[in-house]
Amino acid sequence: MTEARWKHFLVTGATGFQGSAVARLLTSQGHTVRGFARHPQNASGVAPNGTEMVLGDLADRESVLRAFEGITHASVVIPLAYDREIVLSYARNIADAARSAGVERLVYNTNTPIPGARTHRPGFETRRDAEAILRKSGVPTVVLSPPVYLDNLFSPWNGPGLVNDGVLAYPLPAEQRVSWLSHADLAKATVAALEHDGLDGEVIALGGPQALTGHELADQFARGLGRDVRYLSLEVEQFESGLAQLLGNEAAAGVASIYHHVSDGRATDLLAVDAAVLERRLGIRLTPTVDWVARQPWQQWSTVGA
Repeated sequence: MTEARWKHFLVTGATGFQGSAVARLLTSQGHTVRGFARHPQNASGVAPNGTEMVLGDLADRESVLRAFEGITHASVVIPLAYDREIVLSYARNIADAARSAGVERLVYNTNTPIPGARTHRPGFETRRDAEAILRKSGVPTVVLSPPVYLDNLFSPWNGPGLVNDGVLAYPLPAEQRVSWLSHADLAKATVAALEHDGLDGEVIALGGPQALTGHELADQFARGLGRDVRYLSLEVEQFESGLAQLLGNEAAAGVASIYHHVSDGRATDLLAVDAAVLERRLGIRLTPTVDWVARQPWQQWSTVGA
């Protein structure tokens, strides 16, 4: 029996965009994968075929313990919750369950880079505090800190504007350099962090192959879409208001707090990474932005002929 066959992976949020990408890659490699989620499906669909699903809530200690039974490796991301006590309860339940199961490697996705100094932003501080609990759990832990996801732009909020109007609108300053990362490359990095030796205790900054300004990102989209594209920097308040209609006020405020922090000009390097260092450390190849753009089925957002 090879080493790969006896590993048993758990992916939290397995019906979400990020978790399903991780679960899909693991199952495609022939691994045994268990997914954990509150619902059997959500906006991103269902967990990939071949994933054993366990339904539960990270706030429910018993359901988390059940999910971790027999697990050797776990990929963990915190849902869009920003109440400190709720997030800490999630982290404690994960730490207790992983320790009880004897998990050999836990990979925690902070879902955002975390500034070195404390802030008053819940988007950062709830994830920082959850990280501290997991790192002190005694379970070998690797922390991944991604910047902003390219997949955010392939959405009902951005897709039509890009395809029909050539406008890429996002709540980041045009001059901010961002190493935009795809969910597929997040999955590559997560699986590498789960399997590679010598990473325990590390915090690894993730990102795509290029740190792009808003205008440079628009150029990549123009090449991938075959049409002119211009970048439009949205007001964060406008972004938060729209997000609140989808996620509710608390989650929207938590997500927007990250953009508020970056937009005040004090975190110019927070969302940029050295791609060469990342690729070398994890042994992965990142997808060029223009290639990612060209591969998406943008025609679904087109109103031409509608």
